[in-house]
Amino acid sequence: MSEMDPQTLAEECAKAMFARDRASQNLGMTIESVAPGKAVLTMTVTSDMIQGHGSCHGGYLFTLADSAFAFACNSYDRATVASGCSIDYMYGAKEGDRLTATAEEQARGGRTGVYDITLTNQDGRKVALFRGRSYEVRGTVRNSEETA
Repeated sequence: MSEMDPQTLAEECAKAMFARDRASQNLGMTIESVAPGKAVLTMTVTSDMIQGHGSCHGGYLFTLADSAFAFACNSYDRATVASGCSIDYMYGAKEGDRLTATAEEQARGGRTGVYDITLTNQDGRKVALFRGRSYEVRGTVRNSEETA
């Protein structure tokens, strides 16, 4: 069997993961692009996501960033989970805003990695900055039965 090129592998991993990712699907997230160590996801803020101060609840912002992080760090077909994450909220998102989470690998070695995710709104304004630390577990992404 010939080895798949890295871009095709990243796309196949994203397709397999997204098919099983009911959380991202149910929040209306869309994968705009993936590449080795990178992912771009979008999501529109709905009325159900608005908190008591009239802006998007931070948990939804975190979830969008976390999903982009997951697709970026799983782009090598090695099952990878978060070992830690942090987020800094910069600007409130409002109902109807189209948010983009851009995840980029900063470092990867051994079984760990570091990824930075920037959330922006449709005007390009930074909404939040997220950093995720990843850890490879056993198994592959495309064949979920192997992961444990």
